[in-house]
Amino acid sequence: MLQVTGAGAAALLALSACSSDDSSSAGSGSAAGGLSGTVTVFAAASLKESFETLGKQFEQEHPGTKVTFSFGGSDSLAASITGGAPADVFASASPRTMKIVTDAGAGSGTPATFVRNQLEIATLPGNPDGIGSLKDLTGSGLKVVLCDKEVPCGAAAQKALDASRLKLTPVSYEQDVKAALTKVELKEADAAVVYKTDVNAAGDKVEGVDFPESADAVNDYPITLLKDSENTEAAKAFIALVRSADGQKVLTEAGFLKP
Repeated sequence: MLQVTGAGAAALLALSACSSDDSSSAGSGSAAGGLSGTVTVFAAASLKESFETLGKQFEQEHPGTKVTFSFGGSDSLAASITGGAPADVFASASPRTMKIVTDAGAGSGTPATFVRNQLEIATLPGNPDGIGSLKDLTGSGLKVVLCDKEVPCGAAAQKALDASRLKLTPVSYEQDVKAALTKVELKEADAAVVYKTDVNAAGDKVEGVDFPESADAVNDYPITLLKDSENTEAAKAFIALVRSADGQKVLTEAGFLKP
């Protein structure tokens, strides 16, 4: 009986050792096949807060990865990409600026629209000038800021103005939506035409005013993997997160519209 028990114990030990080896090998293989390295994302300035949140989430879900961002006007980012700047993902604020990249052969696959964004007027807190419409911005004495016409938010604002047959001469044209909003936050301007998402992100630093013409100038936001990506699998995984239910929740909570 003792011999049987001893033999059984030896067999169990051998089996345990074998199982331990298998488990160790599986764990090693999982680590070896996991995502790692840096993902460089070029994204429209209006995506800053949402993408930074998603970047942290991505890093937590994939230990060993790091997501770095370059935010700015979509046209400037597109020019950088076609000029050879190293990046893995491009998220643009308009199909037009995405087309600059794809026409140059710098994209990989077909860009996918992942959110949409609508314009809003940002005023000083409390709206002291009583701005209630797009037409009010044309009043004399008001210092109004717009995005440059080459930037998606500027092109959308101009589209809304043209549809309303309004002419507006801003005190300055800014290179991206965050720069336009900052002018109001610093009280260097009375109002700016920006995105709803930027007004939301600014909190009580500004006040938002809706205007119906914005419905005719909604921007689609496409995202794509870049051809020269040096971390393709991780880049694809980040794009998948952006388009997932979790990613969409972060984006819609920031004020973006579903695609």
